[in-house]
Amino acid sequence: MGLDSTLQGDRIHIAILGKRNAGKSSVINAITGQDIAIVSDIKGTTTDPVSKAMEILPLGPCLLTDTPGLDDYGELGAKRVEKTLKVLDKADIALIVADISSLTCRDLNSRYGMSLSEEQLVSLIEEKKLPYIIVLNQTDRLDLEKTEEIRGIIAAKNPGISVRLISTKEQTGIEELKDAVALLLPEPSAKLDITGDLVKENEIAVLVTPIDSSAPKGRLIMPQQQVIRDLLDNGAAAVVTQVPGLEDILERLAGSVKIVITDSQAFKEVAAIVPEDIPLTSFSILFARHKGNLKKLAEGAAAVNNLKDGDKILIAEGCTHRRQCEDIGTVKIPGWLRECSGRELVIETCSGADFPTDLSPYALIIHCGGCTLTEKEMKHRILCAAAQRVPIVNYGIFIAYVNGILKRSTNMFPSISKIFMDSEK
Repeated sequence: MGLDSTLQGDRIHIAILGKRNAGKSSVINAITGQDIAIVSDIKGTTTDPVSKAMEILPLGPCLLTDTPGLDDYGELGAKRVEKTLKVLDKADIALIVADISSLTCRDLNSRYGMSLSEEQLVSLIEEKKLPYIIVLNQTDRLDLEKTEEIRGIIAAKNPGISVRLISTKEQTGIEELKDAVALLLPEPSAKLDITGDLVKENEIAVLVTPIDSSAPKGRLIMPQQQVIRDLLDNGAAAVVTQVPGLEDILERLAGSVKIVITDSQAFKEVAAIVPEDIPLTSFSILFARHKGNLKKLAEGAAAVNNLKDGDKILIAEGCTHRRQCEDIGTVKIPGWLRECSGRELVIETCSGADFPTDLSPYALIIHCGGCTLTEKEMKHRILCAAAQRVPIVNYGIFIAYVNGILKRSTNMFPSISKIFMDSEK
């Protein structure tokens, strides 16, 4: 998979943060070699996070995100700062950019050798256990002796942290900064292949991908594409069909089908067709497991039984897309939920980065498969729900649960399927 086609959820996310006019936009432009972000002497030019994909070896495909200044003020400024801090929820590496020429003696005597807003940022980054680099920009405004003195003070107050001197105006220190970023390569994820332990070389998986009014024109959705690629990478065969053709395909391949993987929306129809001796699961369930979230999401399914009239439900999606008349998040899932629970419920939705900070009003969160989110961001959302004691389940698990087939669709994962021995409808 090339750089341009690498999925956002599979990139290393690098957040560039700091005060207004620290030179953050100039830094992202210098690193990428392109005019991605608007640069101006006017404070507060960057009002929303701006991202750019690029390759940084040996990290590989990365996504760099420029952010609004931490010292923005007023009601609108507070909202910008809130957006900036949310970027940390999906970041793998942080660059804290400071204007070296603006640091005062008071700053240099502080705990981290920086201003209060930057100190608070460092504390938050360390709390999140994010690797980071302190980038002292605009060194062209001071002489070499002074810049080295300030770098030494800040390095002494931040042992073990790389402190880089750069000038985006003179384009000095940029390559050295890239080298320092490359050294912060995150630990390899322990996540499993999507299908690698389920379908071996030369075995056959049948994929059910309905083409209805909500399907994107001329292409498959991202989870379907990724599963096909994963099967091919592992030397297995992928046979793709729709629900009406499934029975015929299974007859033709009698005795050869290792697993059937379906779009969650067709779970009920597919389960009625696929014989019990053929393992059955969904793209959404596979992605929950792939990102290490399956057990926690599966535990949230039983909360459907405990809903009461008037409860608020949050339906959350990681991406944004144009809603169709039979949209799964705003039409199908609310209908299935009301039918299954028999309750009058208040349904709210969110998409993209707009995942609420306060989840306490909700009795249940039903989340999409999270294929566009990084593993870290999806886990962060689950941890936020757990911390606020709000059950969370994903689309595939929820749909299998309300159709009474969740245990069957997780049978290939014994530690998960036993959760539903007594609780499934």
